[in-house]
Amino acid sequence: MKKFVQLLTALVVGLSSVPALAAGASPKLLTPENSAVILIDHQPQMYFGVESHDRHDVMNSVAALAETAKAFNVPTVLTSITAAGFAGPLDPSITKTFPDTPIIDRTIMNAWEDPNLVKAVEKTGRKKLVMAGLWTEVCLTLPVLSALDEGYEVYIVVDASGGSSKEAHDAAVQRMVQAGAQPVTWMQVLYEYQRDWARRDTYEAVTKIAQEHGGAHGLGIFYAKSMFGAQEGQKK
Repeated sequence: MKKFVQLLTALVVGLSSVPALAAGASPKLLTPENSAVILIDHQPQMYFGVESHDRHDVMNSVAALAETAKAFNVPTVLTSITAAGFAGPLDPSITKTFPDTPIIDRTIMNAWEDPNLVKAVEKTGRKKLVMAGLWTEVCLTLPVLSALDEGYEVYIVVDASGGSSKEAHDAAVQRMVQAGAQPVTWMQVLYEYQRDWARRDTYEAVTKIAQEHGGAHGLGIFYAKSMFGAQEGQKK
């Protein structure tokens, strides 16, 4: 318990003397400057069919991932499928976070076969793509495999994606990983972007996202702030 409290206190206090991009950091690590986020088909009709996870958990993860991209000013591409005719509008947690970002609507299941999406991705100038979508086995797997074939590094956010069954989701993730994709979670992306608690510009946003979407971890941050008066790192 003592070590747990010490960890939480250090997190909230934000003490660090290590540069955000320290020498020797792996080039495989995600940064806000080397990656783009692509959110695929997080729409009501697609959520209705998710059986691999609790739908509320997926929605929470999607909201957290969108807020993470916004907090770090990471280029974000949004796409939907047959929004007007079948699947419905994009998850409002996404459009609330990105009210001015155009949504690329399409009819084709493989978003990478839509030239508008490919152009939007190319416009970001990033070669590392953080991708999440519904369903995992179709609307995420197809563009992930396509992007990998075109030389992109792809990071699949497994908890911000969901499949029509646990087997479908797990098999799709395994297939993408075997093809070269790297599985991550939204919290992993959040902290990989932050990397250093001395990065004050994003400290407040990061702890807010973790507190609102991080479950017991978020409650721990609230506890440390409440019990130890840890306010360092916050803008005055």
